[in-house]
Amino acid sequence: MTESILQLKHLFFAFPDKQVLNDLNYDLKRGDFLSIVGENGVGKTTLMRLILQDLKPSSGTLDFLPNRQAVPVGYVPQFRNVDAEYPLSIQDFVGLNFAKIGLPWLTAKERRRVNEILTETKLFDIRRRPLGQASGGEKQKAYLAQALLDRPRLLILDESTASLDPIAKTELLDLVKQINENQQLTVIFVTHDIPLARRYGDHYLFLSPGHYEAGNISELTNEKVGAMNNA
Repeated sequence: MTESILQLKHLFFAFPDKQVLNDLNYDLKRGDFLSIVGENGVGKTTLMRLILQDLKPSSGTLDFLPNRQAVPVGYVPQFRNVDAEYPLSIQDFVGLNFAKIGLPWLTAKERRRVNEILTETKLFDIRRRPLGQASGGEKQKAYLAQALLDRPRLLILDESTASLDPIAKTELLDLVKQINENQQLTVIFVTHDIPLARRYGDHYLFLSPGHYEAGNISELTNEKVGAMNNA
């Protein structure tokens, strides 16, 4: 049986003026590709902030297994355009994840790891290109490479394909899916794009005001999405 990596049990979260998550229960398995979908304001971002421990539940539990220290988390944000004058190369930007107080350079071992991940994310040949001059898809791959640098066991893609063109979306998610399958990396993909959720996910978690539904990705039909949105 596949081991659990994250368990949500009777998870509630409320802001002072709004209940966001209501008795959410989910058992995320190692190596799963979970697509989290739902309209704006239903708690997708709140749930990611809880997983990242930027917020604390109002009640209930959110447990990493066997413990939080054993489950390093990588995070790829929504597309952020970088100014054309941004001075760092793609290689140096990715290496920022190794930044250490008082040590502005990387060790030989760290440089090897940066080159490994640049190769894995198909950025090695353009590694010296200034990030500000990279395409949108290349910039988002650089964020992905940075998130993968410390070998996370859980990768969160938080609307990471928003604002990318269709080709860039496919290239980014093809990379993630390949790593997910080859390395048993657990992935949470937050998206509004139901076709992408179905194409890449193994399971889904659909959040809607006051309730949720989860299941195999094959069950996420257009009819079901419409019914849940109208519930």
